[in-house]
Amino acid sequence: MSNHPIVLAITGASGVIYGRRLLEILLRSNLEVHLTISESGQKVLQHELMSKVDIENFQLDQLLDPAVIEEHSIDDSLVSYHHYKDFMTPIASGSFQTRAMIVCPCSGSTLSGIATASSGNLVQRAADVHLKERRPLVLVPREAPLSLIQIENMRTVTLAGATILPASPGFYHGYKSVEDLVDFIVVRILDNIGIDSDLMKRWGS
Repeated sequence: MSNHPIVLAITGASGVIYGRRLLEILLRSNLEVHLTISESGQKVLQHELMSKVDIENFQLDQLLDPAVIEEHSIDDSLVSYHHYKDFMTPIASGSFQTRAMIVCPCSGSTLSGIATASSGNLVQRAADVHLKERRPLVLVPREAPLSLIQIENMRTVTLAGATILPASPGFYHGYKSVEDLVDFIVVRILDNIGIDSDLMKRWGS
């Protein structure tokens, strides 16, 4: 199992709760995370979760509840934050080894940028790096319904090696809350990058 860090990008699609919860679980598992948040992602975090994240001067307690950080003894040194416009960061280079990258949630514009290898920001560049280096890349779109263009973009990145994992939770695991539905998606993401989790009851267990 790789000890290399995981790259997590939060972009401007609805469903940033998935990205926040994923970050929490990764850090609770003592995994190193390289985090980047797009400008639109910052705005959605404010709108949906009331999280006032300063992407110019990021601190972990702006994104995760300080009580959660304290309760689980989360080590904030496990997080390396990178500005979405900074192409001089390690994750912009294929020579920097990583375990996987997750874009959660993944906006339609981010998907388009990855599908066309435009590298218009650090999120798109880091994703392009993971594709060219043949490393796991998981994209978590939430848009509905989908346009033909979006479907074609999903097809393109899938052929290039990415995994499309829509934020479409299952309802068969005895959920009791919205948090349980969020955890369903988080577990599926973790499964796809080879990380075990006991966040939910699995089918047949």
